[in-house]
This record gives sequence, C-alpha cells and structure tokens, in this order.
Amino acid sequence: MESQHAPSSTNPETRNTELRFDLGEFEGFNFRTQSAIDRLLTAQEVVDWDHDEDGEAEFWSSGDRRELVIALGGGEVTASELLALDRLLQAIGDDSIETFLKIHYAVNVVGADLATLTPDRLEDNNSHVFRGRTFIDVRKEAAYELFELYWPEAYQAWESSCCDGLIFDTDRFLDSPMFWVEEINLGAEVALIVVPQ
Repeated sequence: MESQHAPSSTNPETRNTELRFDLGEFEGFNFRTQSAIDRLLTAQEVVDWDHDEDGEAEFWSSGDRRELVIALGGGEVTASELLALDRLLQAIGDDSIETFLKIHYAVNVVGADLATLTPDRLEDNNSHVFRGRTFIDVRKEAAYELFELYWPEAYQAWESSCCDGLIFDTDRFLDSPMFWVEEINLGAEVALIVVPQ
C-alpha cells in the first residue's frame, strides 16, 4: 500500500524524504518529557521526528502491520530503518506480506544489513513463503509444491502411481535437513517460510 502522506519533515537529516509505502503506526516514548507519546504516529512522522527540537525519543510498531514487526525484529525502530525498508520496498515494487517475510529471513536469520539489502540479494536467498489459515494446511501445500519444484520427476512418478502404499509424508519432508523452516503466526492467518539448505 503506497502512502498518501505529504512531506512535512522537520528533521534536517531526513528532510524531503517522503515514504512511499504505508509502514503502519508507531508508539513512542519521549525522553525529554519522560512519558509516552500520547498518540499513534505514522511511519512518516517517525522519520520526520526532530530529536533536538521535539526531544530524544524511541519508537516501536503499534502492531497494526504484524509482518512489519516481524521484518524489523520486533523492537525499537529507527528512522533510518524505516527509510531503508521503504527504499527496498520501492526497488522490489511491492509491500506484500511475502516480501516482508523474505526481508525478515534475510535480515533476522541470515544477518543481512537492511541498509544494503537489494532485491537481487533477497531473491538469492531462495526463500519460499506460504500462507493460509492453519499450519497443517500451509505445511501440506508447501511440501507438495516444493516436492514438485525440486524433484519434478519423482513427483510425477509419485503422482501417477496407482500404488496405495506409496505415501508422501509432508511433515518428514519439511522437517528434513534439506530445509530451514519457520512457522509464523500473523493473527488472522499463518505463514511458513521454507528455504532449501
């Protein structure tokens, strides 16, 4: 979702830096007043926050975009992280849940630096994201799709077999050392990240 914010930067370091994507709402704590900021802030307001004029502050996602919380590691969020994330999303061309989860894998698991992460490096991770209502359904879908993708001849033989005893155990397949797997609860749905090792 592209943001419709007008530029209003008061922070000299980020002046004229308008976020293109809606990165959700943020809560904050102002150290000058020693109190919570009494309203939710947009990502653009976090980027525009002038720590000299408005007071030193820290910010974290309100949780309205669970996938953003996961991608950024769940803690304090800085203006530079939001700017780097927005730049990466612009280069990729979307802000889908799948994209955020691939960023999560690259940054929080592989250890890539968000500021230097590129769409090509993200694609090189070869991470697959599956979403659905339950982990059972998502794991089953992922196992069959990956079996067909990586072993098409074996998949074709298995699928065309009329032998009732030929069983494909989706859990054993995904839990094998061939894959790195993470289950993620997104609230209304679940997701599975699978990366071949």
